[in-house]
Order: sequence, then structure tokens, then C-alpha cells
Amino acid sequence: MSQVCPVCNGTVEDGWKACPNCGFKLLGTTEKFMPISFGESASEPIAQAGKQAQQASLTIVRGSQIGTVYRLDDKSLSIGRSPQCDIFLNDMTVSRDHASVFPKWGGFVIRDKQSYNGIWINNESVEEAKLVDGDIVQIGAFCLKYEE
Repeated sequence: MSQVCPVCNGTVEDGWKACPNCGFKLLGTTEKFMPISFGESASEPIAQAGKQAQQASLTIVRGSQIGTVYRLDDKSLSIGRSPQCDIFLNDMTVSRDHASVFPKWGGFVIRDKQSYNGIWINNESVEEAKLVDGDIVQIGAFCLKYEE
């Protein structure tokens, strides 16, 4: 018996861990991770992201999609491993519905959705926090830089 990949609709045989067409990691349990150590400078282990002018954004600076920029606006965005999420982070260290980011208090707030590994901002575990320009948000194996 075979299944259909939720990303590309390709055929996937039972027991396969990833889609042979697009590489999407198939459903399974979320894997545990350890937060990275930034050392003295928060930018040491990550790629430098370009500054986005006059608009808030999250830019992937560590993980398989380095350089991908997600612009933030007046609506809430979902973050997770599910392809239905607005910010799709395809790694088993990310929960299917991991977090959300939304406008609040004149800026943007990120909130954990009871994920397995949580959210880390500048190496500190948080359930909810207002983002500040330059913050490094770690979600599983991914690091995203918040810029205004």
C-alpha cells in the first residue's frame, strides 16, 4: 500500500521516511535537540542576514533554508513542520504546529504552541516574547533573525 506526499502529491511507499520526489520528511515523532551555543557573539555560528528596510521580517540564518525571508505584517503567521504552516521548517526537531508570530504592542510577538522543543530567543527558553531588532530565534535546528 502506498501514501501520497502532502507537499508534492507524489507516491510514497509505506515505510519510507522521506518523499523520493521532493525530499519532504514524512510524519513521525519530533526529535529532541539541544540549543546551540552562541559564545561571546550572538552572530558567531550563523550566516549574516541582510537588513530588510522599513519592514519587520524573519530571515533563516541557520538551517536548510538559509536566506529565506518571511515578511511580517498585520496577520498572524504559523510556524512549524507541517506544510500547511505559513513558515514551513522541514526538520524533525520542529513540531508540526510549533509556534506563531503576530503583531502586538507596537511590534511582533512570538508564542510557543506547546511544542516539544520550545522556542529559544538569544539562547533563552521562552513561551512568549516581544521580538526586538536583532533577536536570534531558534526553533529546532533553525535560527531565524528578526529585523525591523
